Amino acid sequence: MSEKTPENIYAESLLLHEKYHGKLSVEVKVPIRTRRDLSLAYTPGVAEVCREISRDHSLAYRYTIKGNTVAIVTDGSAVLGLGNIGGYAAIPVMEGKAALFKKFAGIDAFPICFEHYETDFIDAVRNMAPVFGGINLEDIAAPKCFQVEEELQEIGIPVMHDDQHGTAIVVLAALLNACKATGKRFEDLRIVVCGAGAAGYAITRMIRCIGYQSRTCSAISHVTVCDTQGIIHRSRNRLYANKYKYILAGETNHDNRVGTLGDALFGADVLIGVSTGGIVTPEMIRSMNPNPIVFAMANPVPEITPDVALSAGASVVGTGRSDYPNQINNVLAFPGVFRGALDACATRINDEMKFAAAYALAATVSRPNRTHILPNPLDRRVVKAVSSAVMNAAKESGACVSR
Repeated sequence: MSEKTPENIYAESLLLHEKYHGKLSVEVKVPIRTRRDLSLAYTPGVAEVCREISRDHSLAYRYTIKGNTVAIVTDGSAVLGLGNIGGYAAIPVMEGKAALFKKFAGIDAFPICFEHYETDFIDAVRNMAPVFGGINLEDIAAPKCFQVEEELQEIGIPVMHDDQHGTAIVVLAALLNACKATGKRFEDLRIVVCGAGAAGYAITRMIRCIGYQSRTCSAISHVTVCDTQGIIHRSRNRLYANKYKYILAGETNHDNRVGTLGDALFGADVLIGVSTGGIVTPEMIRSMNPNPIVFAMANPVPEITPDVALSAGASVVGTGRSDYPNQINNVLAFPGVFRGALDACATRINDEMKFAAAYALAATVSRPNRTHILPNPLDRRVVKAVSSAVMNAAKESGACVSR
């Protein structure tokens, strides 16, 4: 891809959005051509539907759009790599997410964008639950995103922060297959996660197999997390001020190492980057164990570019970009996860469902190799495999209710 390609893409994208005034529209599924059609779809006929649902709220899944509709909710505080740009500017991203839900999983999704919303944000999201079958939290900055997701788990429909768990699912799948491609044992890996925000927190907890006992994977004990101040360790000053980094300090870095990202990478097998472009040097890669695995997922500029990482000795390199091999893209996870959750009538998306999604995604690549550890994001088999695994896991783990 040439250096000018991104600018061309930006200009063409502006023209596309202007031409269509966004990417979404609403379609009507029932005929409205005659007075009788009108009476059936609206008043007076619709009153009977309302009476039925008022007696039994679960009937909303039978009579309305609820069972196949997801809200994509953001406060605009962490949009792409653009930062806190607010709800208005977040609309194109949420529209795009809705288009992917529809295209890949047949799910009707709609963007709900709050403008720098702070007061009662969680209550506002909770109170929109009646019309939706699931809520996809998106582009909400850490640590607020953790609290929002935690407090919405009991509203009776699946809620998932995709920046956290969608990313973690795809990273785990990529890591499982990278081990197959390199001959490394998953449980022996020494892993460094660069970035302690939404994605870094969820990835760290998932790769350690927290709370998941039904798979053969053992918990990884050698995980070190770095943020902008370097290695997160138990004795670091004022760590208690961030509840989630404090949790990471208790669950990782059992050797209590201190220092910089470079210090953390010395003797590591895996680098998982969800931070800032250009912060990893060839010397850091060379200091890792032989045949290291490097997932440099900062976008649009990775922590280290694949060609530089490979020249420095990396064995498998993945990025978030589509112009390099091994693209690590959330679209491999969230359509299938929500499709499976909706089909199962799940009340939440639990750990069992997330791990089932990761293993199913990894299994779609029958013979992983160093340049092919994940399927193409456009591969239609992915949603079917992931959704089936998620639906079964939901039923087996008791995350469903009969409707």
